[in-house]
Amino acid sequence: MLKHRYFLPALVVLIGVALSVVILTSKPRPAPVEQEPPPPPLVEVITAQPADLALTVSSQGTVRPHREINIVSQVGGIVVATSDQFADGGFFDADSVLVQLEDADYRLELIRAEAQVADAVQLVAQEKGRNRQAAREWRDLGNDEANELFLRKPQLAGAEAALEAARANVEQARLNLARTSISVPFNGRVREKMVDVGQYLTPGTPVAQVYDTDVVEVRLPLTDRQVALLDLPLNFRSADSQLPSAAVTLSARFADREWQWAGRVVRTEGSIDVDSRVIYAVVEVEKPFEATSGSERPPLAIGLFVQAEIQGRQLSQVVTLPRNALRNDGSVLLVDAQNRLTTRPVRVLKSARRQVWVQGLAEADNVVVSQPSIAVEGMAVTVRHVDGLLGSVGNGE
Repeated sequence: MLKHRYFLPALVVLIGVALSVVILTSKPRPAPVEQEPPPPPLVEVITAQPADLALTVSSQGTVRPHREINIVSQVGGIVVATSDQFADGGFFDADSVLVQLEDADYRLELIRAEAQVADAVQLVAQEKGRNRQAAREWRDLGNDEANELFLRKPQLAGAEAALEAARANVEQARLNLARTSISVPFNGRVREKMVDVGQYLTPGTPVAQVYDTDVVEVRLPLTDRQVALLDLPLNFRSADSQLPSAAVTLSARFADREWQWAGRVVRTEGSIDVDSRVIYAVVEVEKPFEATSGSERPPLAIGLFVQAEIQGRQLSQVVTLPRNALRNDGSVLLVDAQNRLTTRPVRVLKSARRQVWVQGLAEADNVVVSQPSIAVEGMAVTVRHVDGLLGSVGNGE
């Protein structure tokens, strides 16, 4: 009985093991299946269309006077009157009297100087008469060689010199009298007045700070890349050199509105900034304070911060691309006729937030505008043209 108890379970186990071995060994092996290679990565391209363009250059600056001076008194005296326009912010015309000093002392000085001239004229006439009389007396003595001192020539020369000095004193007195009327030889505006009626001025006393209102300037910093896009007046010393003048549009926000003024680049400054390595172009705007008929545009005030768009020179074979078409190393990816990637270095002319303008591409080059995660020279790609991606091509920001 004991043998039968252990025999049956052992038999069942053996039979199970045998069936498992049969099942495992009799299972058919899977047939090998060939894997298809993955398709080439998809890239979006646009077709390059080179064109002749004049790109604009953006910069900014602050309006400043073309001419600004400190008026000082050349003579002393009490201020007896000032012009109605002699006030902070007041406009004045060229050669109009801004400050009048008391001139009584200078009128008297002129009279005394004129009297000295009359005395000097009389002395010259006397010496000329004595000279002729001495010459006759010497001839009567029968001697042709006369002594200059006897002929009173030194005395006559001294009298004539005294006459010239007296006339110079008259001119000086007239100048001093004219200088009691203080004016400026250009149309201007008072930035700050420093004297008033009743104040005594000594020679050299500051009277006011004024600036020219016929022309204002704006200094525009330009990088090396921006300079390459412009025809700038670089001020060669040669007298016959032709200096171009680029048109500039200045814009600023004033009184919650956007305004524009037209100007021109007239010169570049004499050196490159050693800290920023930029060159400054100077823009002039004429008649900035004159009102335009039918316009509410404010004057181009001194100190106003403005944005500038400078018209560039005509460039050939310029291609406009989306900003993401340009790689970090200054190159672009192209797709050749076999749908394989190639790299092309380009010259970047201008870069904006969404677009770049480059040279170095040919007509109908397919430029990749969607950068693949892995880009290897010669890699096969699948191409999708997106020529309408940019819309209308321009040179704005």
